[in-house]
Amino acid sequence: MEEEETELRNPFPSPPSHHSNYTAHNLRLLHLLRDRLKDKDVDINTVDQHDILSDQTDVPPWPLNQLEKPRVDWVLEEGHYNVFGDTWFVKETIPSLAELGGHQLYPADPNRRPALLSILRSLLVTYSNLTGAILAPPPPPHSTVPPEWQRHVEWITVLAQNLMAAANDLRPVQARGNLESMMQRQLELRREETASIHTKCDELEARLSELRATALDNASHHTVSEASQQGQPTSPAVTIEDVLRWAEQPT
Repeated sequence: MEEEETELRNPFPSPPSHHSNYTAHNLRLLHLLRDRLKDKDVDINTVDQHDILSDQTDVPPWPLNQLEKPRVDWVLEEGHYNVFGDTWFVKETIPSLAELGGHQLYPADPNRRPALLSILRSLLVTYSNLTGAILAPPPPPHSTVPPEWQRHVEWITVLAQNLMAAANDLRPVQARGNLESMMQRQLELRREETASIHTKCDELEARLSELRATALDNASHHTVSEASQQGQPTSPAVTIEDVLRWAEQPT
């Protein structure tokens, strides 16, 4: 039994010793046993399987009900289950110091500030008494009374355990606060990025409006210049015949 528990706690444990019982033949016998007990108001754990399965061969000597699947309702009722020698809780909770077998000094009330302040004051006072007890002369060699400093050390250990356990109980609250802060920071960053995008879009729209106005102004100036050039009178073309005719005219 000790070897099996040691094997279960191995980082890479081997399959349990009863894994070889889950054969097709044994599972068929279990199914047949259920069918034969279906109409009878009898518990499968109390019947004689060899008597009921007398017409079958190779009925194992161990109870076939060991091949039954774990009862989920029993696991939920107990609140925990065992896997490879370790106990796992159905609902993940942080056990209190009292549940772990320690001496819990603070209440289960979420408002533990007054109790923790009292524990801190007691820790300081005990530490002060410990320094005084260390300076005291040692007890006689044959004395059976434990020294005073040992009592102070034990009490300091209990106080320190309570402080650490109370801090561990507040870790979910701290994690929730850190998550809220992180999500708030992400929201602020997204708002800043959105505002920066909107600002850049406004600048681009203003620049496009300026370019559009400049293009329209240039187009209007070009149209006016073409119109002025078309309306301006042009001098008629002078041909050679005109020059000869002008030369023959009497002066």
